Amino acid sequence: MKSSAPRSPAGVFLRRLRGNPAAMTGAVLLGVLYVLALFGSFVAPYDPRRSRTDAPHHPPTRLRFVDADGRFHGRPFIYRTELVDVLRRKYDEDASVRYPLRLWARGDRYRLWWLFETDRHLFGLGPPEGPDSAGAALLGQPRLLLFGADGLGRCVFSRILAGGKISLSIGLIGVAITMTLGLIVGGISGYAGGRIDAALMRLVELVMSVPVLYLILALRAALSETNPLLGRLFGLAEGEGLESGQIYVLMVAILGLVYWAGTARVVRGMVLATKELDYVAAARALGASPLRIILFHLLPNTLTYVIIAATLSIPYYILGEVTLSFLGVGIEEPQASWGNMLTEAQALRALVDFPWLLTPGVFIFLAVFAFNFLGDGVRDALDPKYLD
Repeated sequence: MKSSAPRSPAGVFLRRLRGNPAAMTGAVLLGVLYVLALFGSFVAPYDPRRSRTDAPHHPPTRLRFVDADGRFHGRPFIYRTELVDVLRRKYDEDASVRYPLRLWARGDRYRLWWLFETDRHLFGLGPPEGPDSAGAALLGQPRLLLFGADGLGRCVFSRILAGGKISLSIGLIGVAITMTLGLIVGGISGYAGGRIDAALMRLVELVMSVPVLYLILALRAALSETNPLLGRLFGLAEGEGLESGQIYVLMVAILGLVYWAGTARVVRGMVLATKELDYVAAARALGASPLRIILFHLLPNTLTYVIIAATLSIPYYILGEVTLSFLGVGIEEPQASWGNMLTEAQALRALVDFPWLLTPGVFIFLAVFAFNFLGDGVRDALDPKYLD
């Protein structure tokens, strides 16, 4: 009888995770979303802040392979559109000129990862083709609006990619802050005990008792242009507001400092349960310092919980950013985030006449569910009661 080779804990975890279809679907979907966010400036065909007064609430552009005369074209193309009814936002197509889709096209200039300046984009429109192409060149280049345009004529697809950098990264950074603080405070509290434990736990309870609504109102007051404390803190002149980067840092800090308390309490309980075990007593008898015991003997036993909690907590940070930006106290225009993009979709007319404005909500839905599916899969794969 042939015996199977022993597997490492990491190998067992990966095998269990790969055997969970929902978790793998979430992992693949998250991989796609984060790749799009990482290369968003390259994938986006236009500058997300660039508006067009001649294309407000433009519907999604229709890619075609067959022209109006029934001829098939090997390369997809679009027709030029013209705003014919300003009040109803009605557009008509001009089928006399085609604009083919091209890869590696030139467009708006940008900095990739804030390092490399270029004007190359993954795709764009080529020069006009057709019998009236010479005259069409004088009218300017139309735009390829895969998800339509907002009320200012900005490309929704480009803004979603730009907003993904904010909405997706805030979860990773926030969880890093939360788990770091939770591990440090929980580890010290559980190992030290006595007065230190009591003081740290009262601090944890104080943080957990802060209502989220009041925190949002406090954030709104902090973002006020007339707040003198804010001005001294960020070096702002009177009447000057925060920039998008400063708002982002402030949001990450506040969300991270709110959610760490629950992690600290759980870590403390786990440390209390393991600090009197034989291997910890042996390390203490050999002269190991308390810091070494906490870092190398106690906290590693909490990593299973930390990994699961981190995976399941990221959606709360994404939804927190979305909520704050939707309420107008988070990322502000012209910087895009999935939350402030949904602000325009509040009106009933937007839901009825311009449904493509709800596209950021679809991406929020996909990201949150993908993280939940992956988190459930990680929890099952790390469960010691799971039977192979």
